[in-house]
Amino acid sequence: MNDDAMILAGIKVLDVASFIAGPVATTVLADFGAQVIKVEPPAGDGYRHLSTLAGMPEAAEPYHLLVDNRSKRGLCLDLATEAGREVLHGLVRESDVLVTNYMPQVREKLGLRYEDLAPLNPGLIYGSMSAYGERGPEAGQTGFDTTAYWARSGLMDLVRPDPDGDPARSMPGMGDHPTGLALLSAILLALLRRQRTGKGGMVHSSLLANGYWSNAYMAQAALCGASVPQRPRRERAANALSNHYRCKDGRWFILTAANEAKEWARVPTAIGRPDLAEDPRFLTQETRQKNAVALIAILDDIFAAQDLEHWRVAFRKNRVTVGIVSKTEDILGNEQAIASGAVVPGGAPGLGADYVIDSPIWVEGSPKQAPLPAPEHGEHTLEILAEAGYDDAGIADLRARGALGGDVTEC
Repeated sequence: MNDDAMILAGIKVLDVASFIAGPVATTVLADFGAQVIKVEPPAGDGYRHLSTLAGMPEAAEPYHLLVDNRSKRGLCLDLATEAGREVLHGLVRESDVLVTNYMPQVREKLGLRYEDLAPLNPGLIYGSMSAYGERGPEAGQTGFDTTAYWARSGLMDLVRPDPDGDPARSMPGMGDHPTGLALLSAILLALLRRQRTGKGGMVHSSLLANGYWSNAYMAQAALCGASVPQRPRRERAANALSNHYRCKDGRWFILTAANEAKEWARVPTAIGRPDLAEDPRFLTQETRQKNAVALIAILDDIFAAQDLEHWRVAFRKNRVTVGIVSKTEDILGNEQAIASGAVVPGGAPGLGADYVIDSPIWVEGSPKQAPLPAPEHGEHTLEILAEAGYDDAGIADLRARGALGGDVTEC
């Protein structure tokens, strides 16, 4: 592939962030050809160890880094030292974008605030990721997607199996990934503005804002004075056509009926019960909702009589909109996932995976970078320093002044 054909070829990015949401934005920039340097402290990004925690999937390869830090180069740098900041400042002068999610007090200590770096490069796009936003009484508070995105937004409370059930836990990175795309959008808008004006600037996003955005349907209802109801148990749902059902083989699917009248016209035929279309309890949307509990009970018995594959074929034949409740492992060999580009072939040396989850953005006519391995901690430190103009003596001086946190081979 010709690198120059990629839409962000020539864009230089400094990823001075940790864990997920910030690095997601720079990963997608790398997918479209940007040159991304992941700057880590001597202790490394704590995210490197997340997959070793109890309850996480076990695999030989660092799958979490492959998703969130692929196709970058790694630089080990101790920004707590004057020499480390000297290196970073030199890189800032030559970069287009810097992304960080460090806490405000840490940024101040390390000289990593926008006002510290902007004078070095007026065209710099400074991307700030936070848990709760840049202003307000909780600005600067620590938070992860499970706390600031999932719990605070109302999603954790609403997505329960029933009103009396426990709040639903989120999956790792579930809020970080869409939040990272929000920051990516802000960065791309700022690059467009810089193209027009020549000026850089600060852009930002937060887990809290993206949590509210994901829960915007219900959150806006609350802002308009509505009381947001808890969902009832599925057996007592108000709409039988917006519900999930279990098949004979134990697999589940979900019906959804944004246009209920149109969907209902097809369902009785699809399930082999045309008589239901004439049942006075189910003739209109009003009567179907009034008798939803009875209809759910009927459908439960019908769907429990056949395996999922039978219903999948019947629904497709009759153009009934359903979603299979997939197990995560169902992605293996999934024809649609591969054909649509949701996953892409791996194959690069050291990648450790035949397929990789792709970023969910495509620009026709602008190819994406085939996934490359995530860098080891500080893997490209010497290479990056040499490109920045440091010879052997200069690198030895940086090491002596603590910029590399000790022996660089340990980074």
